[in-house]
Amino acid sequence: MLPGAITTLRKMSSYSGRKLAAVVKELEAFAPISLAEKWDNVGLLIEPHKERDVKRILLTNDLTEPVMKEAVEKQVDMIISYHPPIFKPLTRITKSNWKERVVAACLANSIALYSPHTAWDKKCGGVNDWLAQAVAIQSIRPLMPEMGAEPGTGSGRLIQTKMEISQLVEALQRHINNNVHVALAVGHDSKTVVRTVGICAGSGGSFLRGIQADTIITGEMSHHEVLDFNHNGTTVLLCNHTNSERGFLRVFAPKLGELLQGACEILVSEKDQDPLVTATRGSPLSAAIQQAQQQ
Repeated sequence: MLPGAITTLRKMSSYSGRKLAAVVKELEAFAPISLAEKWDNVGLLIEPHKERDVKRILLTNDLTEPVMKEAVEKQVDMIISYHPPIFKPLTRITKSNWKERVVAACLANSIALYSPHTAWDKKCGGVNDWLAQAVAIQSIRPLMPEMGAEPGTGSGRLIQTKMEISQLVEALQRHINNNVHVALAVGHDSKTVVRTVGICAGSGGSFLRGIQADTIITGEMSHHEVLDFNHNGTTVLLCNHTNSERGFLRVFAPKLGELLQGACEILVSEKDQDPLVTATRGSPLSAAIQQAQQQ
């Protein structure tokens, strides 16, 4: 056995572990899957045939093949993938499609897979609230409160603030540790004071349509959606889809450790990253890729 493998096994042995059902129970106590949108596919997606204690958990925004390889190499027992890799029904599991290969790898290595997606978006203290922390918040509320849930839970967020657009852009860049695309509303400039901000992590164009806000922050939207917002007096700040979500994992990791009372080692994927990088004019693509890998 290689020295590195011996070190890994010794480290893993220091965690007592929890039953898979107990881990799932804590995850669903944090954000009940009943919060998720009806179209979403959340919860425990893969349960290994052979039951074993969960001692090591890997958090990722997307379960890509590089992340799957990382999970196998790090000998994790469970993957929590914010986006569900199984979304549309699978009619077969073969080597011809990357999502099917990921599912096969989970099954072959007895790795459980859980996805929270929109349940985490709506949760008070979840993904949208994390994204909102880029703003100097005077007050905050869900755009669409979830009936029967704890206060502050629901879809999207609406924030009252007082920041110049330039200040908000700089704060958002620091918060997500990445570039931000800016589409100024007609009549706005860098010194325009923002008093209301709409938030929707991921792809928020359709959900935020019609919102009365000086600025909206989301991951992505179409060209024509951007134009509509701009002509309705709303500046649009786009982070790229997963950059509006991924940072929450580092906030959630210690929280999950507490929920599991230190019984499991919680890792955040080193291979998970937004598929898009910004290659600025005059700079080689390799520089943009290297910068993205270092974030």
